[in-house]
Amino acid sequence: MDTRLEKEYLKGGEFLITDRSPAEIFTPEDFNDEQKMIGETTREFIDNEVRPSIEAMEKHNWDVARDLVKKGGELGILGATIPEEFGGAGLDQTTGVVIAEMMGRAGGFGTTFGAQTSIGLLPILYFGSEELKNEWIPKIVSGEVVTAYCLSEAGSGSDALGAKTTAKLSEDGTTYTLNGEKMWISNGGFADVFIVFAKVDGEKEKFSAFVVERSENCRPGNEEHKMGIKSSSTTPLILSDCKIPATNLIGNVGDGAKIAFNILNVGRFKLGASVTGGAKLALHDAIRYANERHQFNKPISSFGAIKHKLAEMAIRTWVAESITYRTVGMIDALIGDGADNAKKLQSIEEYAVESSINKVACSEALDYVVDEMVQIYGGYGYSADYPAEKAYRDSRINRIFEGTNEINRLLIPGQLMKRAMKGKIGLLQAAKALQDEILNPQMSFDEDSGILAAETRLAQNAKKVALMVLGTAAQKYMMALADQQEVLLNCADIIMDAYQMETAILRAKKVAENDGEEAAARLVDMASVYCNDAMMRIDAKARNTIAAIAEGDEGRTLLVALKRFTKNNSPVNTIAARQRIADTLIEANKYVF
Repeated sequence: MDTRLEKEYLKGGEFLITDRSPAEIFTPEDFNDEQKMIGETTREFIDNEVRPSIEAMEKHNWDVARDLVKKGGELGILGATIPEEFGGAGLDQTTGVVIAEMMGRAGGFGTTFGAQTSIGLLPILYFGSEELKNEWIPKIVSGEVVTAYCLSEAGSGSDALGAKTTAKLSEDGTTYTLNGEKMWISNGGFADVFIVFAKVDGEKEKFSAFVVERSENCRPGNEEHKMGIKSSSTTPLILSDCKIPATNLIGNVGDGAKIAFNILNVGRFKLGASVTGGAKLALHDAIRYANERHQFNKPISSFGAIKHKLAEMAIRTWVAESITYRTVGMIDALIGDGADNAKKLQSIEEYAVESSINKVACSEALDYVVDEMVQIYGGYGYSADYPAEKAYRDSRINRIFEGTNEINRLLIPGQLMKRAMKGKIGLLQAAKALQDEILNPQMSFDEDSGILAAETRLAQNAKKVALMVLGTAAQKYMMALADQQEVLLNCADIIMDAYQMETAILRAKKVAENDGEEAAARLVDMASVYCNDAMMRIDAKARNTIAAIAEGDEGRTLLVALKRFTKNNSPVNTIAARQRIADTLIEANKYVF
């Protein structure tokens, strides 16, 4: 971890009301030698062994998948962040995210890996008894045992507590009997052990988690015929009078919701990393194809329309990478050295808002990138003989995985308000100060003329817009705010753009401070273009939301404040900036940022 990170930690969600300096955020430029080495080892494993095997796995040759899981265990990447006492390497969360990013290159096998190392393992690590940890974790991190996570059901997806699967304790208290059917189980077809969520005695308050071994009474159904990630196994799981030892309960009866939702936080920031890795690979292929493909006697990469696409793909990928490592950097800084599992989980939970932002923003960045990749390939982009078609299909699931993007959008403002009401962050005080500023505006004489100075002011104002709109909505609806989903979704989009704007600026400034402005020139271009376009999105979202939540004098006052906050006195020549970004990619013939 970068020693320049301050020990006075930024609390989860506090980015909205507190400014940071470039030295206070973690970026990929801060990777240490060990993180770089593990990232390269993972990339070589994926490119040399996993990707050549994807066709076999798409034909459901799960022996190949098992062998690759085992090889991942031998390389140490399955247990990188797992404590050494359980067979892991005990490394930081940043290293785990570096591995997850590289796994984004692995198509459906990345889903296999994620189930094995995250959602299918961490419930045992963070909540299981010592007996369960010692029995299962070493086998999982070595790849000897394949694991899976079983939460969803046919009638309960986002509403996890609506599950119908039941668990009944025997009269002598020694065994549970489970009955029900789980859906969409990654690794389902060849997993040896399952993390199963069920209601003890069918009661919602007793929603609990169990370790269940595969057997005749705990067996997968048929493979799903999926749109994408075909090289991963996805099946139902059928539980029919499945008896397990009572000691296979994870945590306590009733802990199921706490376990499920905490583990999903981990999955969310790691998913942000994996889709960023997928975006880099897709952009790499698109750049090479654009240079190779000729029309009208010129490579299509020489055309302005294609340059615009390549540059925007690069901007969104770079910003996604930036928020991914800023978030995990905060998590690792809070965890510190020598932390126990409880401290690690608490640190991850602290940044639930940022993890949801990562999940949504990065998955949608990947969707944009692969969509434009298909367009750059043209007719060939629609052909399964070229990489764009597969990348496009594989991408779509990420907006559903780890909680849909809609659910995560609702969580962002919802969690911020919850933390504010509990006094964990000073959101209410900041909203009151902003209200005073809106009613009594003062002339500003900010004389900062340094690098990205105008964009810095825009990012600060973007946060004010987010606070203004969310605060006004909270005042209007109070306890009924959770029912105003359209308002909350708009608030989430504004908050996400504000986080990404600030992060892009801080990363570009950090590179400029450390390596010089010339080395940071294209990063400055990307941050500048992103902020310019984001502020226009924010203005539209805020304007529509204000119209829905405020009328009369209040509405007019808010619109005047919005106009002041979103005014850009230093418009950017985004066409020229995108051309410079694209030219850098085209000349390098690969993604280089």
